[in-house]
Amino acid sequence: MHDKARRLRKSRAPHTDPAFGQRLPPGQVLTERFPILHEGAVPQYDLASWSLRLFGALDKPLQLNYADLQALPQRQLQCDIHCVTRWSKFDTQWRGVHLQDLLQALEIRPASAFVMAHADHDYQANLRLSDLLHPDSLLATHYVGQPLTAAHGWPLRLVVAGRYFWKSAKWLRGLEFVEQEQPGFWERNGFHLHADPFAEQRFSGEALDIAQDAWRDKAFD
Repeated sequence: MHDKARRLRKSRAPHTDPAFGQRLPPGQVLTERFPILHEGAVPQYDLASWSLRLFGALDKPLQLNYADLQALPQRQLQCDIHCVTRWSKFDTQWRGVHLQDLLQALEIRPASAFVMAHADHDYQANLRLSDLLHPDSLLATHYVGQPLTAAHGWPLRLVVAGRYFWKSAKWLRGLEFVEQEQPGFWERNGFHLHADPFAEQRFSGEALDIAQDAWRDKAFD
């Protein structure tokens, strides 16, 4: 088992500042930074050969290239994001394609309520279809008006604002529509299946503490 969940369980949780009311989930610390956290090296891509697959329990599986995504309706999203390592960042700004718009534009009808996101390198994150259809979710290509940086998921990442940020998979390559919920990479390694930050769904099993400053020694923008 990957030891990240075990390490994060061992440390003290911070006190949440009441000045932020109901906006900051329990046990979170607000930051203006954008920490960079991921497993493995940052992938390198050639957009001429890059693609996104939609497959599984669909009436019409397909593969899209980057130009296909750019030709679909584009949305702007401003949302708060919350990482399981206890940092939160308010009012992040994204641009990209909403899954509902993609499904409607291409006349695709999912036949399941669950999705497995597949990303490089060999990473998966399980989600409910309703999470991806929420207004505060996006297949994001831009951040603060600029194309995503490689470290933040270029050319495509998920943004699922209502879940801890490990669900917002960087370097997205596929959405697999599955008939039964299955755990993804971090969910197989001690993290919660559903990851609601306001319910502190950090870990599977018993609720234990996580370090207040686990993210502070990471690189950030």
